Amino acid sequence: MFLSCGDSLFDMFVGAVAPSSDAGADNTRVSIEGVVGGSPMNVALGLSRFEHHSRYFTNLSSDLFGKRIAQFLDNNGVDRSLSLGTNLNTSLAMVETGDDGAANYVFYLNESADVSLRVDDLPAALPDDIRVLHFGSYSTAVEPVVSALKALAARETTHRLISYDPNLRLSIEPDESVWRSSFNAFAATANLIKASDEDIAALYGKGKEDNFVADCFSHGAELVYITRGPDGASAFDSDGSQVVAEGIKVDVVDTVGAGDTFQAAVLHWLADNKHVGTGASIEGRVDLAASLAFAIKAAAVTCTRRGADLPRLADIT
Repeated sequence: MFLSCGDSLFDMFVGAVAPSSDAGADNTRVSIEGVVGGSPMNVALGLSRFEHHSRYFTNLSSDLFGKRIAQFLDNNGVDRSLSLGTNLNTSLAMVETGDDGAANYVFYLNESADVSLRVDDLPAALPDDIRVLHFGSYSTAVEPVVSALKALAARETTHRLISYDPNLRLSIEPDESVWRSSFNAFAATANLIKASDEDIAALYGKGKEDNFVADCFSHGAELVYITRGPDGASAFDSDGSQVVAEGIKVDVVDTVGAGDTFQAAVLHWLADNKHVGTGASIEGRVDLAASLAFAIKAAAVTCTRRGADLPRLADIT
């Protein structure tokens, strides 16, 4: 039912290790723990764990990281039959978390596998049972993959639902105008748009959430969600309805994958409540409060875990 497209990488969590007794005070070591990641891939993972047929479209490397990503997708029931293969290296993200669990990233993806996807690599047609496509993060701002995914979204928007999360990575593409241009292109195809308050501040400036919501609807979106970390989230319907919900207090390990969990949870909720049909529009009137409550609860579970370890339905009680 779902197809996520774009980023596939390894998140390399960096932690300091105390110097050995004979190494000297200035000679510290660093521990690194690798975890499969990538925002759209996390969404695909979440949808599979929510018991949907979840597919993933990307360029997978044949290197040791790419092989592990492929095995991870297989182990978690994510269909990668549409994905392609390449000898280019896997993208890497170095991740350091603060005392509050917030993550800081440094990316290494020069000519790497996932960003090398081109328009000519797009499948000529998608299986009919794919009803929702999801796009987001750096693959919607870095060439040549952004041109490929823009073309795919534009081609499919009249046949299927489009989900979009800009998920800005300014450390990859520091030019905010590039992200604004990308936002305009993908928003013009999207039925559902989700963004964090930090994304909106980068795109529109602080205190401009109303401008963001209005712009989403002017592009043709039907539903808009804004996440605010521990402060909860808001949901908006194109008919003018809106709901605000508080966050859930948990013992945060880190926040990696929380926004992706929220996205997957909203998509699951829409499908589970019969709002995803065979057309290119969201069906029926959406209970914004119920969808928010489910998504916030799911994201809170992810925050209690190391890395993007998204919950299953049984974990959300």
